[in-house]
Amino acid sequence: METLETLWQQTVLGISAGRYAAAFAVLLLALVAKKFLAHLFTRLLKPLAQRTETRYDDELIAGIQKPAELLVVIGGLFVGVQILQLPLEPVNVRLFAYNLLKVLVTFAVAWTLFNLVALVDTFFGRWVHRTESTLDDHLLPFIRKSLRVFIVFIAVLMVIQNLGYSISGLLASLGIGGLAVALAAKDTLSNIFGSLMIILDRPFHLGDWVKAGELEGVVEEVGFRSTKIRTFAKTLITVPNNKIADMAIDNFSRMPKRRIKLSVGVTYETTPAQMRRAVEEIRAMLKSHPAIHQEFMLVHFTDFGASSLDILVYCFTGTTVWGEYLEAREDVCLKIMDILEGLGMEIAFPSRSLYLRGPGQDALPAGAEEMA
Repeated sequence: METLETLWQQTVLGISAGRYAAAFAVLLLALVAKKFLAHLFTRLLKPLAQRTETRYDDELIAGIQKPAELLVVIGGLFVGVQILQLPLEPVNVRLFAYNLLKVLVTFAVAWTLFNLVALVDTFFGRWVHRTESTLDDHLLPFIRKSLRVFIVFIAVLMVIQNLGYSISGLLASLGIGGLAVALAAKDTLSNIFGSLMIILDRPFHLGDWVKAGELEGVVEEVGFRSTKIRTFAKTLITVPNNKIADMAIDNFSRMPKRRIKLSVGVTYETTPAQMRRAVEEIRAMLKSHPAIHQEFMLVHFTDFGASSLDILVYCFTGTTVWGEYLEAREDVCLKIMDILEGLGMEIAFPSRSLYLRGPGQDALPAGAEEMA
């Protein structure tokens, strides 16, 4: 016993063998706890997560398992360092050990966040697959990589600071460099934000007929940097997404119905009775027309024009297809012509009456114009 006590009191580098043994025992217990925690995740938590319909808990457990095991070991190392009471002189070994433990904790936290990016990816991935556009399919991997790069960058800065080095100079240099990169990549960044606006606002989908500024055509592709529009002349126009985001977009494919607006001018020989009859018959024709939407329509005698009496015809077609709309519009125009012809009315055209004044005529008729 005296020999064991003597060995227990012997010191190596200023630390007794008993403290070494106690620290080793704590570390051994930490490793056993690590094995137990891994068994708990594998045998209990993962099977429970697999029974649920959602994948979020599976991603969460898979992301935190290994970092949690590492944190248990770090806890054992911390207790062991406390037991050892490392010397402060001539070299502050204790401070170095604590800084090393801080680095390991930073690594474990960063590892956890790095793995949990997959959870964010899964959440947005389900939303992305529901859309028709390929833009968000390209944008999602970019967001995932950017988040992971940001986590690694912050972790490296924290490790440098935990090791006792100042990071203020590094941050200042990175700020100047970041400003230079931002200025050089201004257009690229604006296209990225334009892409985000298109994803959030959803002003159009693939195959929509749109008009943006002077551009008009069918959306053929929505990419990460630009949008491609196929014009009706069959040319392909590529527009940067930052330009699209700033334009007023008229989406014709979102119309629930298409408008017909006509101003039918008849001659001034038309009598009031003929005009009333024409308005009534045109209104009745629209109400019985199968291609005309019956929710709203207007037919009224509105103006005394320069060379015609004007009838406003305002209605909507049930279809929004361009070809079917033109057929319906053509049929409405022909039926209006039939109605006017049946009533003995004539469609007016621009005309002007000229009066010539002779040598013996002192004045022109009222309302007449004098021609030089």
